[in-house]
Amino acid sequence: MNPQLSIALILGTGREGRASEKIARYVEVQAKAFGFAVTFVDVRDYALPFTTHSKVDHEKTNPWKAIAANADGFIIVAPEYNHGYPGELKILLDKLFIEYARKPVAVCAVSKGALGGSRMLENLRPVLIELRMAVLGAAVYFSNAQELFNATGAMLDASYEVKLKKLFDELAWYARALKEARATVV
Repeated sequence: MNPQLSIALILGTGREGRASEKIARYVEVQAKAFGFAVTFVDVRDYALPFTTHSKVDHEKTNPWKAIAANADGFIIVAPEYNHGYPGELKILLDKLFIEYARKPVAVCAVSKGALGGSRMLENLRPVLIELRMAVLGAAVYFSNAQELFNATGAMLDASYEVKLKKLFDELAWYARALKEARATVV
């Protein structure tokens, strides 16, 4: 449906045994089926164990810079850790600035509890706004993450396909509109 739209899908945790990885891979499959050209970004591959200024190049984060610059939009899949988002996601996001400007970002929040990571998104949203990203009002909350997949890795709750389709529709609309608008900015 939207093969011209390039989406960077960020798995926002590097923790061992992360339940978010199954969800991020599920979101990736659904996003590709929707028609997005998806680049999967694992914070383990690009985040440094410390913060650096966004104007300082680093061999580990330069590929992330290229991915973000070429993306028409972003999807972040991140868990809630102690009512917040993972530190390595913050380090990855802080590495860049202008590459995010006026690009939409959708969030899929993950939690082992019933609130589905809603408190994580509350804390992440102001950071994304400060980075000049267009944060979608819609989000998908993956509650009780440990119960969502069977032993073979198949999603047990078909309602997530519908939720993600709505999220992708909104992301595609904003990605197209903002891509066109960015092209007119001098």
